[in-house]
Amino acid sequence: MILTDSDLQAVWLTVRLAGIVTLILLMLGTPIAWWLARTKAWWKGPIGAVVALPLVLPPSVLGFYLLLAMGPNGPVGYITQTMGLGLLPFTFWGLVIASVFYSLPFMVQPLQNAFEAIGDRPLEAAATLRASPLDAFFTVAVPLSLPGFLSASILTFAHTVGEFGVVLMIGGNIPGVSRVASVQIYDHVEALEYTQAHHLAAVMLVFSFLVLLSLYVWRPNPKKG
Repeated sequence: MILTDSDLQAVWLTVRLAGIVTLILLMLGTPIAWWLARTKAWWKGPIGAVVALPLVLPPSVLGFYLLLAMGPNGPVGYITQTMGLGLLPFTFWGLVIASVFYSLPFMVQPLQNAFEAIGDRPLEAAATLRASPLDAFFTVAVPLSLPGFLSASILTFAHTVGEFGVVLMIGGNIPGVSRVASVQIYDHVEALEYTQAHHLAAVMLVFSFLVLLSLYVWRPNPKKG
């Protein structure tokens, strides 16, 4: 199975994008998931719905509004131009921002479930030992939630790798800049290059299977009682 140089370039760009997005969402998604798991505020429902919105929202809709926001007349575009950074659409970092929004629920929801499964007792025990809330989080909650962190990271990485609609709306199809593997496959099919499309698609199929296999193999058995 031979991949062309443009295929390898698209694969590397995809892996780089997915890795950066996963790291960013670990930092952003963890406090969001912790708050959703612990709060009893009435606005937990609306905020949870906003976080989960990319699960049901068509990618083209999300991509369209992100394109408006990051465009020359949008609020994000105004800020980036004022800072001398230019516009984000059709750049790699524009893809990163779009992917962070699109993959947010795949990081937050597994972490929220893991945090909720801890319960109150371990944290109350830590408090009786005079641990601050921050100490309790890092010494109790995080170790007990490691399977959730693993699941969230794998799902986020894999979901980012498989993106198509959002990245096409925001990044277009620029080789070495925004042409990820899914767009590269689309290009091969559009050009009737079915052999090349098959080679790259098969690589992505094997990768997706291995990712899901690792998720099921490493997932611990739930404890009863």
